[in-house]
Amino acid sequence: IASHFSLETVRVDLADAYDAATAGAHLAMQVLQPRVRRPTYADPIEARRPLANLKPRLRMVMLYFVANQLDYLVAGTGNRSELSIGYFTKHGDGGCDLLPLGRLVKSEVRALARELGVPAAVVERTSSAGLWMGQTDEDEMGFTYADLERYLDEGPQGVSPALAMRIERLIRSSEHKRALPPMPDDD
Repeated sequence: IASHFSLETVRVDLADAYDAATAGAHLAMQVLQPRVRRPTYADPIEARRPLANLKPRLRMVMLYFVANQLDYLVAGTGNRSELSIGYFTKHGDGGCDLLPLGRLVKSEVRALARELGVPAAVVERTSSAGLWMGQTDEDEMGFTYADLERYLDEGPQGVSPALAMRIERLIRSSEHKRALPPMPDDD
C-alpha cells in the first residue's frame, strides 16, 4: 500500500522485543504459579490470546514513539464492525488518537478502499490481525463480517437468535474497551 501510494515508511523489527517480553512473561508466571490460580481455557484461542496481544501492544508502543518524535497523532484502523464487539486489543490496535474508519462497517471500508484505488489484492484479502499463523478475523470471531453487519444494520432480528446472543455477549463483555477506566466518585 505504501509503495502504491508513494508513502514514506519506516520499519522497526520488534521480534527481539517480543521474544524478550514473552520470556520475561513466562518467568513471571512461573513465579506466580504457586500463589495465583491461572484460568483454564476450554478454547485454545483464548489460551493463546495473552501472548498474541503482546504483538499489537508492542506495535502501538513503537507507533507512539514515532508519533511523539514527529509531533504527530496516531490514526487507528478500527471500524464500526470491530469496535462494536471489542474485536481489537486494548492498548494495542485499539490505542490511538483518532479513528477515521470508526463509523464505517467492514463492507464500507472495502468500498472506500476501492474508491481510493487501493489494489484489489489488498481490498479482497482475508482479514487477519496477524496474531498467529493462519489466524483470520472471522474464524476467531466465530461469524462473518456480513453477519455482524446484518446485526448492526437490522438489529437482533437480522441474524439467528443464537448469533444475536453471541454478538450481544461480545458487546457487553467488551464495554470496558470503549470507555474510560472507572474512577471513584467525587463524594
